Amino acid sequence: MDILTDVLDRVHLKGTVIFHYEFGRPWSVALPRSPDAIFHYLTRGSASIELESGPTIQMAEGDFVLVVRGEHHVLRSDQRAKSILLADLDRWPAHVGLVRHGGGRKPFSTMMCGRFSLSRPTPGNVLELLPPVLHLRPAADRQWLETILQRMVTEAALQRPGQLGVLSRMTEVLFVEVLRSWIKSLGPGEGGWLGAIADRYIGKALQLIHEHPGRAWTLGELGRHVGLGRSAFSARFTRLVGQPVHRYLVARRMDEAALMLETGDDAIPQIATRVGYETATAFSKAFKQHYSFSPARYRSRAATAPLSSPHLHVSASPGNPDIAAQPNSLVPDD
Repeated sequence: MDILTDVLDRVHLKGTVIFHYEFGRPWSVALPRSPDAIFHYLTRGSASIELESGPTIQMAEGDFVLVVRGEHHVLRSDQRAKSILLADLDRWPAHVGLVRHGGGRKPFSTMMCGRFSLSRPTPGNVLELLPPVLHLRPAADRQWLETILQRMVTEAALQRPGQLGVLSRMTEVLFVEVLRSWIKSLGPGEGGWLGAIADRYIGKALQLIHEHPGRAWTLGELGRHVGLGRSAFSARFTRLVGQPVHRYLVARRMDEAALMLETGDDAIPQIATRVGYETATAFSKAFKQHYSFSPARYRSRAATAPLSSPHLHVSASPGNPDIAAQPNSLVPDD
């Protein structure tokens, strides 16, 4: 199993290109707070991004910036121009050619903007693990990223059949390439489970947990599968993933159960068994502590409206007997 692909499929990643802009100095546009991650790719010239949280990012040609939490920010050439909302620019027809704005003086800056959204966000999803802002500069090892971005610029230049579909698919691929670049830059213990995927031992353990979340895993068994002793495996997992094995396993089980509740009609006792709980009562307690809804209530809400906002997440801990002490949950010894 490709863990990253599986996770992105589960959260229903969507990508959208907003528009391709040409800005003549002086210029300044503001983007309000958004529930989505917003990206900007500077194809020519220079620009600065002023973030609500404080830092200002200087962009040069070829730079890619992802505002992960969608916070309010301002794009500008300098401080002289008065900001207008990006959405207020004359941008008809959609996704065709350049939208021009600014004082009209050289040097011009051209920029492609877009968004990434998760229609089924889950606790600990990829956007939560990323830093608030990602700034990627041109580099030899990012050739594929730059190729995709340039292809998007070309696709957005002329209106053709299927254009919106092509741009949507390309932005989804773009997101994966951005994640790959970021993961490659991480040091040991950074990036949670995303960073730990690359570890020869913990990456294999994560794959086992994702493939068989309902199995009655023990620390000793997982350690043997990956070639580490129980204590060494437990310590390494916690250090690299950022949480103990049993917490990660419970979260994985709850995500699997939530997906079954949303998309299938299996009875709750059946789901409980499939995700590793011997009784529906034990499963229901664990599920409610994780999502703040009972399984039945969760299914009812999913059937009537999209669950588009992140759910309350309560991690299991040794002091939480309703989760950690279940017979089919991870136990410390064989």
